[in-house]
Amino acid sequence: MTNSWIAIGALALVGIAIPVTMMSVSYLLRPTVPEQGKRATYESGEIPTGSSRRIKFNIQYYMVALLFLVFDIETVLIFPWTVIYGDAVAQVGLARALYPMLGFLGMLALGLGWAWRNGAVKWIRSPRATRQAEH
Repeated sequence: MTNSWIAIGALALVGIAIPVTMMSVSYLLRPTVPEQGKRATYESGEIPTGSSRRIKFNIQYYMVALLFLVFDIETVLIFPWTVIYGDAVAQVGLARALYPMLGFLGMLALGLGWAWRNGAVKWIRSPRATRQAEH
């Protein structure tokens, strides 16, 4: 019992020591060259307006990223399902193997339809970007 707690403590210590050491070494070795570009505020490709406290940017970047994340996770779930699909049909039958995945894909299709209907996938340019493109 005591040996397992020693191992857990040692693992926790190593898990904390390695990142702290890496951050400390990188802090000591990195070049410190102050320049204006490094201090500029950058937010998802939008040129900031106003001070750094009041950055106005298009929320569309986050909506697209969220939809990408949802469909990326869908892909991660579908790949293992396709690998075991043949074995599952042989063991539990076609309906019990296929219907849950069809239901999952149907719910994703409904979600995409809802997002499309509400304009979440419609790319809208900001008025400032439109004005800058004209000049």
